[in-house]
Amino acid sequence: MNRISETTIQEVNDRADPLTIIGDYVRLEKRGGRYWGLCPFHNEKTPSFSVDPDRKFFYCFGCHKGGTVVSFLMEMEKIPYPEAIETLAKRFDIPVVYEGERRVSEDESRSDKTEQLAELYQRVAGSFHHILLHTEAGKKAKAYVDFRSINAEMLELFRLGYAPRDRSWLYTFLQKKGYSEDFLAESGLFSKKNPRSSFFAHRLMFPISDRQGRTVAFGGRILEGEGSKYLNSSESPLYKKRETLFAIDLAMGEIRKTKEVYLCEGYMDVIALHQAGLTNAVAPLGTAFTEEQARLLRRWAERVLLVFDRDSAGQQATVKGILTCRAAGLECAVVNLTAGLLNLGVEGGTRGNGEADTPPELKDPADILKYAGPEALQKGAKCFINDFEYLVDRGRALFDITSSEGKAHGVAFLFPYLETLESEVSRDSCVGAIADAFGVDRTAVRKDFEKRREPRKSTTSSNETIEKREVRMND
Repeated sequence: MNRISETTIQEVNDRADPLTIIGDYVRLEKRGGRYWGLCPFHNEKTPSFSVDPDRKFFYCFGCHKGGTVVSFLMEMEKIPYPEAIETLAKRFDIPVVYEGERRVSEDESRSDKTEQLAELYQRVAGSFHHILLHTEAGKKAKAYVDFRSINAEMLELFRLGYAPRDRSWLYTFLQKKGYSEDFLAESGLFSKKNPRSSFFAHRLMFPISDRQGRTVAFGGRILEGEGSKYLNSSESPLYKKRETLFAIDLAMGEIRKTKEVYLCEGYMDVIALHQAGLTNAVAPLGTAFTEEQARLLRRWAERVLLVFDRDSAGQQATVKGILTCRAAGLECAVVNLTAGLLNLGVEGGTRGNGEADTPPELKDPADILKYAGPEALQKGAKCFINDFEYLVDRGRALFDITSSEGKAHGVAFLFPYLETLESEVSRDSCVGAIADAFGVDRTAVRKDFEKRREPRKSTTSSNETIEKREVRMND
């Protein structure tokens, strides 16, 4: 492989603007001669990450990482040095000149395989999309999309597709396109027990993209019969579930603009919100909202608006989501979608027009889009309460606050939230509100909190504590 010339490397180092590149990942504010933001390499709530645009250098006074814009990109994207140079050259319209020959490093070889895998997934996504739109086999999947009131624009934007019933079809198709047996076996698209059997069959397919818009994985919804309602791709060199969010490539621009992000439970909810014009909506991928995903959103957002189902599992996910957001330094609020229905006169969460398939309750964005329309979804998405108010209401609902024991449990339910607050003023204000809400003495709340508080308790253990309390109450 040819070596990138020293002239090209020097020009990249001279012309690559660190504020432009680092600003894609960190929200920067100027103070003095430097720009400051929350470090992308470790959790913090007070900015200690600095960028010096004149010296073209970054440094974090918290974790002590520092370097050039090239090393920053290598660290953030986990790419080798030559790829970082090429990426920056493309970004700043710098011609790349190569010279001589050199050995290919292990990192570069891995990078080549990753690119080949990305090309494969892009091809497969296109094939699934074509099958849904233009074949007899895809009619059932298309009918389901129509039933969910997803319009043609969203179908194209999210490149929804259909994986055929025949599990051998995809392997045969890809071999004819020249892909080797060994490469397909490592692709994550096929069963490990039977390398020619597709992992997805007779499912509505949702391509999952990274921030650059590359297809890196798939989600598949069952259309009929037995089996898991949703299947998701296994992890690969392209795809780390804990670090990826559905529709992040489509939502990133609006998140930057509004400083807010809607966090939903699943694919259909995200699509419904985008169709209603709320294009800053994303979702985790078959898992709970993770610390890694929160740190990713923190690059562009200041507040997360949680849009989870109203059932028991959704309530637990909301509580955990609040704690995860707060631990990452994000503000948080909880959306009340049903408020939009009430404003439009849709009582009890139904449309009220006598349709046979109208459900007794509309519990998520996808249902509201179908049965009440985009206007109701827009209105509901603008109705929310702050996270602390939500947790207080939740604690009062979970425990018998007419008894002293129930009050004690209800108060303790709020302690993990208090631990996420850095400001003693904010914490003291919340302590007072908790005392009022549960009818107890403010000093007693503070004493119980200090007594039970563990030194620098981790976010994870806080989440587990509050989740366990919810599980016990819902068993």
